[in-house]
Amino acid sequence: MFHNSSRGLFAFLLMLLEWTKPGLSNPLRPICDPRVLKHFIEEARDAEAAMLACKEGRGLAEPVTVPQTKVDFNVWERKNALEQAQEVQSGLWLLNQAIGSLRTSVTNTALHSHIDNSLRNIFSIGQVLRSLNIQEYTPPAGGVAGGGETWRVSSASELLQVHVNFLRGKVHLLLSNAPICHQGSS
Repeated sequence: MFHNSSRGLFAFLLMLLEWTKPGLSNPLRPICDPRVLKHFIEEARDAEAAMLACKEGRGLAEPVTVPQTKVDFNVWERKNALEQAQEVQSGLWLLNQAIGSLRTSVTNTALHSHIDNSLRNIFSIGQVLRSLNIQEYTPPAGGVAGGGETWRVSSASELLQVHVNFLRGKVHLLLSNAPICHQGSS
């Protein structure tokens, strides 16, 4: 079994190896492989489960802003690809900020491992998005994310649940509809 800190690296290496696999005329691009995102979702669920099982660190020092995870498919499909990408990127930025602040309020080393893994996975998803030529999100000078609806949570379990749902929802929709994933399919 892989150590938690190695899992993100494992997913990244899986993406790289799948992309460069010799002998296939048209290999499945790693960014299009649903197993990669599924891996990140499973690790986010592991972090959520670990937080629920732990008595420490359930509350946050102060409420944090997180992306709205509910998807109105009619609204989502009316957005162009750039608007969808900006909404996902700003949501990932918010999650990175919120989970980073969670790390400072938790002293349990096992939880630190899950939180660090979540932060690495958000970074890896950002790398995947950059490989799709989606620009990294740059927050405005005030540091408040735009590009989508937000809300505030005050507990660590709520935050980690938002993380899971955001990956399952908007990140999944963006990656599964990426044009590069549909090239060559008829």
